[in-house]
Amino acid sequence: MLRISRDLTIDENDIEISFVRASGPGGQNVNKLSTAAQLRFDTRRVVLAADVAARLGRLAGSRMTKDGVIVIHAQRFRTQERNRADALDRLLELLREAATRPTPRRATRPTLASKKRRLEGKKRRGDIKARRGSGGYDD
Repeated sequence: MLRISRDLTIDENDIEISFVRASGPGGQNVNKLSTAAQLRFDTRRVVLAADVAARLGRLAGSRMTKDGVIVIHAQRFRTQERNRADALDRLLELLREAATRPTPRRATRPTLASKKRRLEGKKRRGDIKARRGSGGYDD
């Protein structure tokens, strides 16, 4: 069992990890070995609160399929073990971030002094621009 938060744990059997060939440069090693880890996690197997599930869908973005399966492709390292650990860490980080409730924004109002400073700056800038014009000579 992997502990995500105080009240959320997932079973390791719900996570499927397969190894595929990595893309990109790497010479013969990348052509011969299947070191990239592809992690698949079905979110329907885990009981999630509605707000957590909504945040998870928003955070996962294109990594989540229409069926609710999160697919993480890890190919940063040259070994299967490190790519497997990297994929698991990324999944746990995603789930932890979805489990934390964002702090609501408190509406604030500008102070009277800041309003006065803003208006004074606008007046000063307007005076500078007003003095820029031509002398107003009529011929």
